Amino acid sequence: MTEAIAPMIRLDGLVKTRSQSESVFELHVPHFAVRPGQMVAVIGESGCGKSTLLDTLALVMAPTRVERFEIASGEATAPSDVAALWARDDEDGLSALRRDLFGYVLQTGGLLPFLSVRQNICLPARIKGGDMLASRVESLADRLGVAGCLDRMPVALSIGQRQRVAILRALAHQPRVVLADEPTAAVDKARARAIMDDMHRLARDEAVAVVVVTHDVDLVMDRADVAYTFDTRQVSEHVTSSLCRPVREAAP
Repeated sequence: MTEAIAPMIRLDGLVKTRSQSESVFELHVPHFAVRPGQMVAVIGESGCGKSTLLDTLALVMAPTRVERFEIASGEATAPSDVAALWARDDEDGLSALRRDLFGYVLQTGGLLPFLSVRQNICLPARIKGGDMLASRVESLADRLGVAGCLDRMPVALSIGQRQRVAILRALAHQPRVVLADEPTAAVDKARARAIMDDMHRLARDEAVAVVVVTHDVDLVMDRADVAYTFDTRQVSEHVTSSLCRPVREAAP
């Protein structure tokens, strides 16, 4: 059962405060968890804190305070205490977690234009100091429908192909967590549904924890295993946004 599997990421009691001029935005996350093989959706309109949460999960933005922030780095080892790494300002430890455990899908794909599709896909493995198995790249490319694009340059791809290549790049080096920031914002509804289906299926097949940030409720509610949303309130120049308990949780 899904609930018996330990979380890949667990957050408790997180607060992130951001200020600009006289405006203050405060994100509260009482609890958040994602397990291997799950696709978790974080749903909300612009300004509710989706990107702030994703940047925090990606270890590129330090929380203002947090009671518990753990990432499971392996089945045989204890979870990494991210809260302690931030408290010590341990950039080496944080960088190692980002490099070894994460894949990231940007809104527009984020492919490097001067590298071929194949070179883009293999880049995360090179950064980790390893080599990518050609058979894995070709197998995933075939599953995602971009097998014929591997030796093209990104400029020669359609928007939908670029997004599928971005997903492939995020998965090919076998990360344990994939974070996707509005990965279907630039494609039509039919392609968006196909991309979400691909991500959900690959999450289960690869036992990867996938977190998708989106504003499109209809797109993810029938696909995500768990869906969170926000309760946002504004008083004068102070905005407080709290991540709600899951609005949907699929039966394990």
